[in-house]
Amino acid sequence: MNETTVTLVGNVATGVEYRETPSGGVARFRFAVTARRWVREQSAWADGSTSFYTVSAWRSLGANLAASVTVGDPLVVHGRLRVREEERDGRRKTFVDVDAVAAGHDLARGTAAFRRAVRPVAVPEPASHEPPLQSQSQSGMEGSVTPGTPSVEQPTPVF
Repeated sequence: MNETTVTLVGNVATGVEYRETPSGGVARFRFAVTARRWVREQSAWADGSTSFYTVSAWRSLGANLAASVTVGDPLVVHGRLRVREEERDGRRKTFVDVDAVAAGHDLARGTAAFRRAVRPVAVPEPASHEPPLQSQSQSGMEGSVTPGTPSVEQPTPVF
């Protein structure tokens, strides 16, 4: 499979819009990448042109981006590049999108405090020969633990 992967360093240009779809949640936002170059004569950095990309992030990456990112945040985004052309108002336009595989704050420009996302634990369905939990609760078994229910442990921090 020949896909073009890119790593972009820039700033979040719009708010992150998150929505649920039949194939999982997706977050979308515009991302601005401005080229910078060193001007020797002025001994200073100068901004070049700015390119804008639409970034899409699916499932847990999308949910985590929506909860962690605001307009203006410096990010590093890695993903698959997609270029598409559309005709709007009689004019042909080119759009460049990135399907993010990974993203995070650019720590060259600030600090961050990482928090592991808590994932819901799937509880197995009771076997067909066991009565449903609701009928157990009606029979005076309030507060009991269903056999085979796994205990939930907190993740161990990795340093």
